[in-house]
Amino acid sequence: MATRPTSARRKASSDRPAQVEAAPEPAIPARPPAGLLVAAAAEFIQAVGLAVAAVFAAVATADGHSYQLGSGIAVALIAVGTAAGLAAIAVGVARTRPWSRTPTGVVQLFVIIGGITLLDGHRPEWGVPALVLAAICMAGLLTPASLRALNRPPRPS
Repeated sequence: MATRPTSARRKASSDRPAQVEAAPEPAIPARPPAGLLVAAAAEFIQAVGLAVAAVFAAVATADGHSYQLGSGIAVALIAVGTAAGLAAIAVGVARTRPWSRTPTGVVQLFVIIGGITLLDGHRPEWGVPALVLAAICMAGLLTPASLRALNRPPRPS
């Protein structure tokens, strides 16, 4: 295998097209809009409430009030995992991450469904706070400043 002389290597490297520079990153605001902070706080409170419900489920399972031991344990573990996911999404909202907008909206739709179900099941002490927090979170998420902060810049064509 023959090697090219050094001068030929220099010439070949100079024939390459110039590297295209990446577009600059959009400026992330130093502080998130107040609406996003309100939405993040409401979602974090929901995560704490779900963690409390997980503790209640675990205690009920330990006391033998669960229909089956395995299902009681599963419900408690699913609630803990979901609470951790909600807390992570709340952190994403507070840090103005565009990916966090859709999960937050979907979670609030499920919280509204759950809140209505709790009210229908004569549990207003859980249903009313769930609905109020969902409304506060959606209001904070849908303010014009929050929508602008969470918009992704258009992709270059």
